[in-house]
Amino acid sequence: MQSLRLPPRIKVLEASGSIADERVKIERASENEILATVISSEGDKKYKVVIKRDGESYKAYSNDNGTKLRGYIGYPIIAVLMISNILPRDRNVEEALKGVEWRKLNEKYKKYATVEDIVLRSAEKKLPRSYILDFRKNILKELEKIRMEYDESLGEEPKL
Repeated sequence: MQSLRLPPRIKVLEASGSIADERVKIERASENEILATVISSEGDKKYKVVIKRDGESYKAYSNDNGTKLRGYIGYPIIAVLMISNILPRDRNVEEALKGVEWRKLNEKYKKYATVEDIVLRSAEKKLPRSYILDFRKNILKELEKIRMEYDESLGEEPKL
């Protein structure tokens, strides 16, 4: 198992936007395990997210590219952690990031910094940029405290 790295900063914003767009569904939750589905911004992909508490740390699975291929905590995992009250949420930030076409922007500009600037300029109509940036900074600080390992086996269907 590999430890998941901190995500690119923009992924915190993408997670909040996915919550505002009601694309995060908790399928099952207990004290030690969460199973959820997150729908992509264009609605054409479903990400399976499993988070399992393992003592003081977590094991996680998500089939999004950031988690599976790049080894960082992807936005679907962050969104599920927020919905599950493991990470803080801010409904004002969520509302300011509602309706962003993340994939279109990422494919068009191919640079997170450019996409983030576009998203923040749009969100500033509803909320000061400094407020959103402070929220993002706090989430990243909280993520630093969490030890999370990627566990591919959590994504497997149970054998009957």
